[in-house]
Amino acid sequence: MKNVLVLVSSLCVLPSSFAAEQRPNIVIFLADDLGYAGIGVNGSKDIPTPYIDSIATNGVRFTDGYATHCVCSPSRAGLMSGRYQHRYGFEHNSGPERFAAENFGLPRTETTLAERLKAAGYATGMVGKWHIGFQEGLRPHERGFDFHYGFLSGARTYLPGNADVDPLIRNGQPVTDEKEYLTDAFAREAVAFLDRSKDKPFFLYVAFNAVHSPLEATEPYLARFPNLTGIRRIHAGMVSAMDDAIGRVLAKVRALGQEEKTLVFFYSDNGGPTTQTTASNEPLRGYKGQFYEGGIREPFLAQWKGKLPAGMVYHEMVMGFDCHATALAAAGIPVPTDKPLDGVNLLPFLTGEKQGRPHQQLFWRAGEKHAARVGDWKLVQDRTGGVELFNLKDDIREKNDLAAKEPAKLKELQAAYAAWDKQMMPAQWRRQDARTEGAKSGKAAGKSRGGSIEERFKQYDKNGDGKLTPVEFPLGAFQQVDKNNDGMLTLEEVKAYYSARRGQGAKQ
Repeated sequence: MKNVLVLVSSLCVLPSSFAAEQRPNIVIFLADDLGYAGIGVNGSKDIPTPYIDSIATNGVRFTDGYATHCVCSPSRAGLMSGRYQHRYGFEHNSGPERFAAENFGLPRTETTLAERLKAAGYATGMVGKWHIGFQEGLRPHERGFDFHYGFLSGARTYLPGNADVDPLIRNGQPVTDEKEYLTDAFAREAVAFLDRSKDKPFFLYVAFNAVHSPLEATEPYLARFPNLTGIRRIHAGMVSAMDDAIGRVLAKVRALGQEEKTLVFFYSDNGGPTTQTTASNEPLRGYKGQFYEGGIREPFLAQWKGKLPAGMVYHEMVMGFDCHATALAAAGIPVPTDKPLDGVNLLPFLTGEKQGRPHQQLFWRAGEKHAARVGDWKLVQDRTGGVELFNLKDDIREKNDLAAKEPAKLKELQAAYAAWDKQMMPAQWRRQDARTEGAKSGKAAGKSRGGSIEERFKQYDKNGDGKLTPVEFPLGAFQQVDKNNDGMLTLEEVKAYYSARRGQGAKQ
């Protein structure tokens, strides 16, 4: 409640009838599966990211910036709604669109950031990965965006000409003539949107699928890293392409004379899946899919020249939905009191107008797994393990479990989590794929259970290239199957994995 009051009071000091010329532009860059140490200012040594780093140089770097979830889709829903996605049951990924639950998506009962800004007179554009609604009425151009170019699902190929079951779309219509590397194409479309929107305040949401699998980079980007090899080199090329894309957008804002009128955010939807893509979450423990810091603490930056201090390093915890609340506050848009945001306006904390922490507590949940951070203390309940307690101030790597030594503190955090959990809605769907019972009727992949390994391999190999990416292989054991750690599975690797499993079963 305290956070809600802070937000409402912050909004009240700005008139809701701001003239268009007084309202700042809003740009949000969202990376996909980028590790905490995936950018230069957070410790990356072998992959330069000068344009992303410039946001920190010209603005604020958050050391304790979090996503609202450890996987893609719920995290993006939290950003767009400005609220814990658990309040409306958005707790899990969808799985591929062809298998998704019928009710999957950000419900119409939630108002998106684009819908709020559009109603206030903003030009609204989105480029990239949506992943929070497939059905009619839930797509970007139907949720407040005047313009969308990208795709709806969780991942797709980056290379033109590759067969893909998840098409590119422009405002809901299929695109069949894209000839550029996808990250480059997103930069092109983002810059074009800015050109078209320069006469009014704009909101641009650039939701990259980089650096999510499949691992694909073009030769010009690979050539920048002659000293790297294997999947690390491909990953580096993908990061570099994303950095270039961000640089092109920032350059266009500058060329339009809008730099001091534009609030910019950059963060990642979750931590890096290190073993699959070589993403680095150092110095944090864990990776994507976990509630250890490596799965949820992200590179997190903000810039608003002339408004925010340049080169500031901010150590209090913030979360992705704060971008939503801060954007509304900057634009002078009040939030309905009947459905308050969980996000907090960060501006007064960054300018020194307010002291203290934007959040005293933050929470995460995914089925049986959950986590809570209260001040410097962190509770982690792993799905297969027991409860753990860490003091992040002394132990950022979460190596020293203090649950047994600090029973009173453990009880305090468990109580805080329980109180939050009671306010949330149960999950409204589970992730579904070819191996589950939830496939939509009539979809061939829904019949994939059973059959030979060769037959199932062909069913999963959607582009027919004889290899499976983590997206194509939905069975959850990708890291164990990928023996040579190249980010792709061959039929021989899959056969060897299941042969070994059968052998183990025979011994039991």
